[in-house]
Amino acid sequence: MSRPDPSSVRFAGPWTHRDIHANGIRFHVVETDDAPADAPLVVLLHGFADFWWSWRHQVTSLTEAGFRAVAVDLRGYGDTDKPPRGYDGWTLAGDVVGLIRALGYGEATLVGHADGGLVCWATAALHPRMVRSIGLVGSPHPVALRRAVLRNKAQRAALLPQFLRYQVPLVPERTLTKHNGAAVEQLLRARSGAIWWDSDEFVEAAKQMRSAMCIPGAAHCALEYQRWAFRSQFRSDGRKFMQAMDTPLRVPVLQIRGELDPYVLPRSVATETRWAPDQRLHTVLGAGHYAHQESPAEVTAQLLDLLAL
Repeated sequence: MSRPDPSSVRFAGPWTHRDIHANGIRFHVVETDDAPADAPLVVLLHGFADFWWSWRHQVTSLTEAGFRAVAVDLRGYGDTDKPPRGYDGWTLAGDVVGLIRALGYGEATLVGHADGGLVCWATAALHPRMVRSIGLVGSPHPVALRRAVLRNKAQRAALLPQFLRYQVPLVPERTLTKHNGAAVEQLLRARSGAIWWDSDEFVEAAKQMRSAMCIPGAAHCALEYQRWAFRSQFRSDGRKFMQAMDTPLRVPVLQIRGELDPYVLPRSVATETRWAPDQRLHTVLGAGHYAHQESPAEVTAQLLDLLAL
């Protein structure tokens, strides 16, 4: 079977697909047809093995509430360019800053899931004037997560085995793409709440995520995020990045965690007040790692509270 074209993620709907050039590459972004051009900007950043579709509920609901919500295919994903490098925290933060400026703004609220949340934390720390507030879904502060992995046996067991398997060349790419991306659906099921599994929403999300991961180059680029996060810990650039992250943020922070998330444990997000003194933690009952898809209305309501600050 032929592999899907990148344009296959440009689904028809109540939104517009745009190409935005920023930080030296082309990004595919999505916003609703009636998004007000001068409304406060909210940039939505997806997680691992995903793409803009992850935020399909929020991109419409936040716009209806009076914001300009823009969902992004991150570097290497979906219909965004897939350069051979740039999957480090420094460059990814530069991507977001470039996008904010290219959209005509001087600041934005950033909302991220998993790896997208890491980009939020990095952008807020490295470019504080560009960030009004940040919302996270299952994405601990990078320093807090590192300490949790080192000190908490349960968090180490939840994160490290698959994380380490991603470090070898070629094999993980083949695993993610074989059988039309079946491993992506397995990942989605393993990390989400069981209530979601039998829903049409789960079936559709799994279908679209599997297809998007099979776009040529997407699996390799997705894994490069994971590889940099691990390998940089033993290099000077990683140590410098962690030093840059180890500073309190002066913006409102909302951390949303699914009650049943087996990947990010409660203690890993409960200790973040050192780096986010203004953080508010919200737990979504019955949801797992994909709370923004499993309980979209509840997550949107929490984001609106953040945006009202």
